[in-house]
Amino acid sequence: MSAPVSLLGLASAVPPYRIGQGEALRAARAIFAPTIARYPQLLDVFANAGIEQRYSVAPLEWFDSEHDWPQRTQIYLDGASALFVDAARQALAQAGMAARDVDIVVTVSSTGIATPSLEARVAAELGFRADISRVPIFGLGCAGGVSGLAIGARLARGEPRARVLVIAVELCTLAFRRDRTTKADVISAALFGDGAAAAVLQSGQTSSALAYIGAGREHTWPETLDIMGWSVDPIGFGVVLSRSLPKFVERRLAAPAKRFAADLNLPGDPRFICHPGGMKVLRAIGEALGIDARLFAVERDILRRFGNMSAPTVMFVLERVLGGPFAGEAILAALGPGFTASFLALETNHG
Repeated sequence: MSAPVSLLGLASAVPPYRIGQGEALRAARAIFAPTIARYPQLLDVFANAGIEQRYSVAPLEWFDSEHDWPQRTQIYLDGASALFVDAARQALAQAGMAARDVDIVVTVSSTGIATPSLEARVAAELGFRADISRVPIFGLGCAGGVSGLAIGARLARGEPRARVLVIAVELCTLAFRRDRTTKADVISAALFGDGAAAAVLQSGQTSSALAYIGAGREHTWPETLDIMGWSVDPIGFGVVLSRSLPKFVERRLAAPAKRFAADLNLPGDPRFICHPGGMKVLRAIGEALGIDARLFAVERDILRRFGNMSAPTVMFVLERVLGGPFAGEAILAALGPGFTASFLALETNHG
């Protein structure tokens, strides 16, 4: 068993522009008109996605024109930096800390490229010390929230007195493009939004902890690189999203998930707190793990209110769960490019 790590603060943030699903549908009709003319059934995903709204770093009219890499990158740098600062300040305040108290910062983001990375760009504004250790992570996609927390917990265990700040910030909407009209692009337009979440970790058990983080594990299936990810071209990122994803999850998730729970001697049916990648994926997770869909009420509500924000989404779910009556052991779970399942054991500190 891994030594426990205290989760001392957890906060979320969204950008200023709210996009209702009806607005997104109208925009998609215009942007993806040729594809929708050939596959009108694709519009059903907007009605069946379980999403009422999501938030964007850019106003809806920004998507009416084409944008190149430099333009998308500047929006990413500005918007992601602002969300980073917002989420970090909230989480640190909840933990009773200032930015200068942070020893290690883990930054998870796969929807833009920043060199220097985001934590360096906001260091002066937040007040990080000059000797802070920076750990920027790219490429984890939707699994980044769980994997980022697991990496942060490992770092906290490795330096017992260190205070670790984990930030996941994703601007998925910047991948919406007028020049790409594949089925995957239409589906992503119905699902994805922008957001950020931050967590403060420290090794050991404290009475003020929101929860205790235990062991983490990842499982990557071979020859699955085409299930989820990015393609890259002169305009920007292009979404890779296989239609086989829900079926793959339904058939293949159970074995590594149950093996992880068994290795930790968790109860036979531990609470799974999951990244809500979409309604189809949530249903597939439920089928794979034998979980009644009603137990995903928090996941569905986060999806309804924010859409799929990639890495931060599962941290939004965890924030809500920890604010409720649930107590006991649980497994945080998410799926991402690789194709990889990421798991993290935790125990709430209620009572």
